[in-house]
Amino acid sequence: MPKNQQVILKQHPEGEITADHFDVIQAELPELKPKHFILQNHFLSMDAGFRQWMNENAGDGYLPGMQIGSAIQSIVIGEVVESDNDDFPVSSIVLARTAWEEYSLLDGGDLCSLLEVDPEMELYHYVGVLGTTGLTAYFGLFDIGQPKQGDTLLVSTAAGAVGNVVCQLGKKAGCRVVGMTGSDEKCDWLKTEIGIDATINYNANPLCDQIARTCPTGVDIFFDNVGGSQLDAALQNISDNARIVLCGAMSQYENNSPEPIYNSWPLITHRARAEGFMFSDYQAQYPAAIKELADMMKSGSLKSFVNIYEGICSTPQAFSDMIGGTNRGKCLVKLI
Repeated sequence: MPKNQQVILKQHPEGEITADHFDVIQAELPELKPKHFILQNHFLSMDAGFRQWMNENAGDGYLPGMQIGSAIQSIVIGEVVESDNDDFPVSSIVLARTAWEEYSLLDGGDLCSLLEVDPEMELYHYVGVLGTTGLTAYFGLFDIGQPKQGDTLLVSTAAGAVGNVVCQLGKKAGCRVVGMTGSDEKCDWLKTEIGIDATINYNANPLCDQIARTCPTGVDIFFDNVGGSQLDAALQNISDNARIVLCGAMSQYENNSPEPIYNSWPLITHRARAEGFMFSDYQAQYPAAIKELADMMKSGSLKSFVNIYEGICSTPQAFSDMIGGTNRGKCLVKLI
């Protein structure tokens, strides 16, 4: 009898996560319930933010912490194969927050969104540049960052999934874009493939000094995916009326003692604004944003960089590689 393969949490990670923290199990196929539908998942999205909820005693007002033995929470894209829900008929393509598994039983809540897939686009783009990754970059930059022609935009984890899209959108909006990353190789990639104006290897020299040199008129927008010391260094270099987009906190996902912020005073003296957000805040605006991003891709003004792992058994390694900074651009797992 067919089974539903799932990836579960085998133990709560302490510090660096590895594939050994997960296990692949054979679960029963879900049975259709009234007003529900069954999604056959095609792609699993590897998203760094979910690392936070894998820690022991994790959980907050947004998501509960993951428990040992439970399937790992994830953004997925798939096709409806059975349905008793009129809003999600069979053959629909759905973006959802569910789990690392081959089949999911859903009721249409928790970020389930019907997608109109452009036949010119590969399906995987809808968990990348046209999915939560691109939407996070789009809404964070344009709604909170509010870029203007000539602004200096500083981006942390600039070679990552969200970061590289922010860099591209910032260039298109007329910003001078500076990307921070962890190696000279990635700095070269950002210049040659993304075409940004300047790069910073945060491991090379004192970060505050590097930001001052590459952003001599100050940072107008900081798109922050890291927090901690990188956010602290950026705050020392902001301009008047700067906008700080708080998107992620990579510095604390695997750190039991999160790095403190010492330099909040510039937020006051420069009349700056720091604001956090979740891509789910904008669910009603997804269709229009996806269309705009797709048009950019078709015109060649927005590139998609993906790392595709094959099969659900590769998921633990894919996630560990992504967290460890192995990949450039988006990391995902193909199931079908």
